[in-house]
Amino acid sequence: MTPEFDPNAAALEGAGIFGLPHSAAEAAVHVLPVPFDATTSYRKGAALAPEAVLAASRQVELFDIMTGRPYEAGIHLLASDPRLAALQVEAAELAAPILARGGELGGDAQLTADRRRVDAIGAELNAIVGERTAASMAEGKLVAVLGGDHSTPFGAIEACAVRHPGLGLLHVDAHADLRSAYEGFTWSHASILHNVLERLPGVARVVQFGIRDLCEEELGALESSGDRIRTVFDTDWMRVRHAGGDLRPLVRDALDALPDEVWVSFDVDGLEPALCPNTGTPVPGGLTWHDAMLVLSELMASGRRVVGLDLSEVSPGPAGDPGGTGWDAIVGARLLYRLIGVALATRAT
Repeated sequence: MTPEFDPNAAALEGAGIFGLPHSAAEAAVHVLPVPFDATTSYRKGAALAPEAVLAASRQVELFDIMTGRPYEAGIHLLASDPRLAALQVEAAELAAPILARGGELGGDAQLTADRRRVDAIGAELNAIVGERTAASMAEGKLVAVLGGDHSTPFGAIEACAVRHPGLGLLHVDAHADLRSAYEGFTWSHASILHNVLERLPGVARVVQFGIRDLCEEELGALESSGDRIRTVFDTDWMRVRHAGGDLRPLVRDALDALPDEVWVSFDVDGLEPALCPNTGTPVPGGLTWHDAMLVLSELMASGRRVVGLDLSEVSPGPAGDPGGTGWDAIVGARLLYRLIGVALATRAT
């Protein structure tokens, strides 16, 4: 931190994320933007999140009442890889007519070829994200992936699982994300957990909170997972709340299933829609802000170490929000700072 930096002052024009001055070399935290949402099946906009969250982040207070002074470790937003913009444009154009048909191609040869190309683009994106994550981790950095839709962190989780075999995944989401190749797309946002569990043996256990919207295929996957997935459904959460009970034992019991090292994957639609009205697939119910903070505070208290994280599905809406003044971007920026603070706190113990 430069001696002249004042954490209590307004962010200066042109300052980095959260108004901070850190270079990539100085920062302990690398935020990796992945502006991609080509296979989003309902409402687009998550690809615009990194720019909007960056703008909104400059209004976030740097002292955090829950985690202290995360900014002191240094937080740097990496430049978006220029290849991603080209991949987003190409994949979105190819995917649009397939999404319009719900993935039912009816033997159309061109659409079949286009879907294969979208899958290939997804694999390219995974490789880029994985390479950049591995490079930052090799430098001892904490990586925070800022999507994009929920397909975007796969490459980062893969890189982290290689570096930390036996990794646990704490997943906050409205959806189980266990669909196999949703609408035919291997790397669909609705298939991220399916792909993690099928392709990444280094991920030992998944614990999910906020789940309230799933299909029978996903329920079958949960029921056949043995002890590899532990799901706290929204109905479980509300049953305790409606009975006037203490939610902490429910949270602690679920977190106890996680190994010592954890990746946090936070889809913002796990929160109640009032906090993320423009997200791609909102669902009634969900965690309040304070519910989510209870989960994170209990994670900190559990003694586990957060070795990486992602925040996805923050959407400023189809019109975009380059000024970062929209509610979704404001919530997203504050959630990102809190997630980073929680992760840093677990790494300090």
